[in-house]
Amino acid sequence: MYSTNIDGARVEFGTSGMLYRSNKLMYDRRTNTLWNQFTGVPAAGPLVGTGARLELLPVVITTWGEWLEAHPDTTVLAQETGLYPGRFYQSEWDARSIYFNYRESPLTMFPVWRTNEDLTTKGQVIGLRINGEAKAYPLEVLRTDPVVNDELGGQSLVMVTIGWIGSRAYERGDRTFILEEGSEGDGTVLTDSGGQLWRVEEEALVSVNDPSVQLPRIPTHNAYWFGWYSFYPATEVYGSGE
Repeated sequence: MYSTNIDGARVEFGTSGMLYRSNKLMYDRRTNTLWNQFTGVPAAGPLVGTGARLELLPVVITTWGEWLEAHPDTTVLAQETGLYPGRFYQSEWDARSIYFNYRESPLTMFPVWRTNEDLTTKGQVIGLRINGEAKAYPLEVLRTDPVVNDELGGQSLVMVTIGWIGSRAYERGDRTFILEEGSEGDGTVLTDSGGQLWRVEEEALVSVNDPSVQLPRIPTHNAYWFGWYSFYPATEVYGSGE
């Protein structure tokens, strides 16, 4: 997910219908520049070579139940948008949803020339890029390692996975974290190496003793392995117990 601000102005984006390395290209309706979804930089058009780059924002893919439990005051975009009158909306996991067959297939819809067999082609990863270094965290590994203390590009970070698929990354400084047992009733809580408690929130890890002390969230990509590797072939891959 990216900010829609370009040079201080809010710009509307659309899908171009074109692919680059089997990944969709979006375009902005102000300049008709095509933008790369993995790098946030122009792929073709007037803004290529200008140094323009979209600001990456934190995002999480989760279930409605898990999200609502953590954020009961959530507002929801209405399904009756008028764009698809009479259309039946389904869950992404419903066999009747539009891309269900594609997600279930181990193959890509179009050929990808740069591939790697460290993970399955469409294995789901959380991708991080910090100070020019990239790393992929397989979702199936994060499900068994819900709190991962790691380092990338000279920055210490902690990856926290809530429930089945909701993974978020945060700065951790010189601390290491573990999951606080029995914290579910008050939301997810971590314990640091000094014995201090921290709440897992969307924008930051927040100190329970002093809410003014916070560790910022780090933006990540949710991607298929083939997509992440296509743009970051030098990427590291996190393994269980690393």
